[in-house]
Formats: sequence, C-alpha cells, structure tokens
Amino acid sequence: MRITVDTNVLVRAVVRDDPAQANAAATVLTNASLIAVALPCLCELVWVLIQVYGFQQADAAATIRALLATANVEMNRPAVEAGLLILDAGGDFADGVIAYEGNWLGGDTFVSFDKKAVALLTAQGQSTCLL
Repeated sequence: MRITVDTNVLVRAVVRDDPAQANAAATVLTNASLIAVALPCLCELVWVLIQVYGFQQADAAATIRALLATANVEMNRPAVEAGLLILDAGGDFADGVIAYEGNWLGGDTFVSFDKKAVALLTAQGQSTCLL
C-alpha cells in the first residue's frame, strides 16, 4: 500500500505513548511500499515533539533525519533540509520550510515579525525583512 501519513501516526510511532495506536502505526508504516510525508505533517511533528513531549531540538531533528534516511519515505527533501538548517541553528523547523517554499514559489524576501527567524535566515544569506 502507498500511503500518505498523518502527523498523529508519526507521533504514535515515535513516542509510543499509546501502545495500541503505536502498534497500529508501526504496522502500517512497516507494511507500506511508499510513505508520503507532506511538509505540513513534518512541521506539525516537530512542533508536537518539542512543545508537547519535551523533545530537544536535536532529538526532533534526528527524528526527521531518520525519516529522510528511510528508503520508502518520500518528501520534499530540499525543503526538509532547509527546515533542518534552521532547526539545527536553534530556530523553528517550519520557518526554514516556509522560507524555502516561498523562494520556490517566486518570493525573494522572507518577511516576518519573528526576530529570531529573520536573524537565522539572514545568517544563511537569505534576503529578509523584519517588520
């Protein structure tokens, strides 16, 4: 089966806080010939792991990297790498993904009220504007 996975399935597989759901998640992920992971799913996953389960940013990044290394997982790898660059620098994974996708869509300047996101993206050489 070729599946598109929801965030809650990945959360159950990672944190295993509900044994029945964790087993169901593991089974569907193990048996899938392809696992499509959308960018919003990864943004939610990182947020939930850090904000709800208290993961460190490095541990959330390791979780995403483990998914990237899985042969049957498909995702927008360049966008995910952009998110990981910001996460590794101490920022929000989603900000890196947003900046990447915005550039891909034709935007040339990341605009935000978020000082940290703007500083981290500026440090990477991206055009930014702090409002």
